[in-house]
Amino acid sequence: MFVPDRNDLLINRDLSWLEFNRRVLEEAKDPQVPLLEKLKFLAIFSSNLDEFFMVRVAGLRREVQNEEPNPDSDTADPAAVLAAISKKVHELTEAQHACFLDKILPQLTAEGIHLVRPEEVNGAQHQFLEEFFQKTLYPIVTPLAVDPGHPFPYLANRSLSLVVALRAKTVSPLPHSEVSIVHIPGHVVPRFIQLPATEGRYAFILLEHVLRRYLPRLYHGFEILSTHAVRVTRDADFGVVRKRNEDLMMTIEQGVRERRMGDAVRLQYDPDLPKELLNQLVEELELSGADLYPGRGFTAFTDLFQLYQSANVPRLKDRIQVPISFSCFGRDHDLWNAIRTGDVMIFHPYQPFDAVTHFVEEAAKDPKVLAIKMTLYRVSADSPIAQALARAAEAGKEVSVLVELQARFDEEANIVWARALEEVGAHVVYGLIGYKTHCKLCLVVRQESDGIRRYCHLSTGNYNVRTGGIYSDLSLFTCREDFGEDLTEVFNLLTGYTRPQRFHHVLMAPMKLRERFIRMIEHETEQAAAGRPARIVAKVNSLIDPAVIEKLYQASQAGVQIDLIVRGMCSLRPGIAGSSERIRVISIVDRYLEHARIFYFQNGDPHSFWLASADWMPRNFDRRIEIAFPVIEPRLQTKLKEILELQLADNVKSWLMQPDGSYSRIKNNDKPAFRFQERFYERLQAEERSSSASGIGSNWHNCQADDLPYAFATADSD
Repeated sequence: MFVPDRNDLLINRDLSWLEFNRRVLEEAKDPQVPLLEKLKFLAIFSSNLDEFFMVRVAGLRREVQNEEPNPDSDTADPAAVLAAISKKVHELTEAQHACFLDKILPQLTAEGIHLVRPEEVNGAQHQFLEEFFQKTLYPIVTPLAVDPGHPFPYLANRSLSLVVALRAKTVSPLPHSEVSIVHIPGHVVPRFIQLPATEGRYAFILLEHVLRRYLPRLYHGFEILSTHAVRVTRDADFGVVRKRNEDLMMTIEQGVRERRMGDAVRLQYDPDLPKELLNQLVEELELSGADLYPGRGFTAFTDLFQLYQSANVPRLKDRIQVPISFSCFGRDHDLWNAIRTGDVMIFHPYQPFDAVTHFVEEAAKDPKVLAIKMTLYRVSADSPIAQALARAAEAGKEVSVLVELQARFDEEANIVWARALEEVGAHVVYGLIGYKTHCKLCLVVRQESDGIRRYCHLSTGNYNVRTGGIYSDLSLFTCREDFGEDLTEVFNLLTGYTRPQRFHHVLMAPMKLRERFIRMIEHETEQAAAGRPARIVAKVNSLIDPAVIEKLYQASQAGVQIDLIVRGMCSLRPGIAGSSERIRVISIVDRYLEHARIFYFQNGDPHSFWLASADWMPRNFDRRIEIAFPVIEPRLQTKLKEILELQLADNVKSWLMQPDGSYSRIKNNDKPAFRFQERFYERLQAEERSSSASGIGSNWHNCQADDLPYAFATADSD
């Protein structure tokens, strides 16, 4: 049994995150996952690791090298954490290579999806490659010599390059180099080149293999001694330090440019790269042995997304789940009347994100709408929501938009939309100095026959159509006057730096959001100490805030039953006698990314059910503008409880956290298999069919009589 030291009741956040990414990798190894979906999980695993190195590892390195304090650090010994990270990542990436090369690749071949080696190219494929190289690749590729007259070429972040060792065949008065770098142009040419194949089969060849095949045409007069692929990951984080008289947009743009030139933090390379070339790379990139990650002849697994998309074999992918229509909130219904009838809650992606887009588009074109106020955190390049806001501004409506320019890795798209909205007359602000605005809010002000009415949308997720189809999030639509007043106060703070009056319902960070959550936990603790039933269920992406964790430990000791659904990092240790024996932590990793934050306090005063944009993390409580808001409508409370109980019942895609921070799959044992994301979709389908057949609207909002029977029962364990 794991028994931690009393001073070791918090798990390091970075090591906990690696355990989360291990669970992602396990999906690629799960025999129940369709073959092409396994490729997607391998790509997600690598994409996650890339960002982890670019942000977290880079930050720890800065702490070690410059003794630079990191506000998100939870360790006094960053060097020890870096060493532990290196050990774990080497283990995980070795498992990733074995999974792909030894298991998945042979299975793909057996299913008619062949990754062709250069020596396996047939006649038709050879002819295709000849034309492809001459017309497409040759004009793009640039060989870069390495010698005293040519500084070592810049190796771009996350880009593959070939290191070529050369020997001149003939004597020439021209200078020559024995080492050259060829950047693999994967950003403009697909990494997986599709070759001619027989009907019903697929053949692909890697772009680097094509380059290797034709290198002699680039290096006339040279013998090619060796070619090896390398990939560099760089520090991509940048702190925004600006004075009040400096333009934030210019500061962010400068930071984005500097990001591309960040220090190297990881080198991935072919395992047989000659030692002298490896040493040269290590010296040029200023790396250490712990930063080196040899592969097995395949690097940059993130590009497997391309293979997943190119191989159109439906039986090897998850079955398509078309978002279930929301009958009382569709485009052929009066949206405003639907919200006036009662609060509306939508669970994406099971129900369409189009409902959110429709809300903003209707507001943009409705002549009765006077004003739209909105926060945008992550904006896609072709965002229909941003386009609708631009049309509203052009139509003369009052449009106020807070575009968060500091949304990491989405800064450039946000800058483009900020400028576009400014150009059509929208009032655009970039946030509060020193804080990221992470709350997701939209306020629509509409002139109606009985006066001005405010329609509100509050969400746990971003206003992003792409992620709206793969992230599970909850949207709440309401026109309750007290919610409208709260959101008006929030927007006045965001745009005018006003000091809000007391909110009716909304909780806001950094203004005591942590304290309010702690008070809710303490209230359950008091109830348990008094011998009354007490329970907490919290669903978050991450739980690493020490103050909240301490209160959860105290609640457990007092007798509160605590269920935590934590997708990613969790610094709390569950199941420790005397500290957390009444705390259970599970993590669900499935086809949709679990992103919604839901909180249930059995003895909530005045509200038991809450949704939020914030995780239980110091940055969310202290350095971001976040929102938590109650769900008041009883019918919607029942639905939220149902979601939580059904997720806790998952015994297919759920992992149970152990006291030492590791995870084990929850076993079916003698219970029927229950996979939440599949079964919940099926239940919603059945509910929609039942509603359509009876002519009664969906019971996810209050558009019909209060005594509407539920299509399925709610588990109740209070």
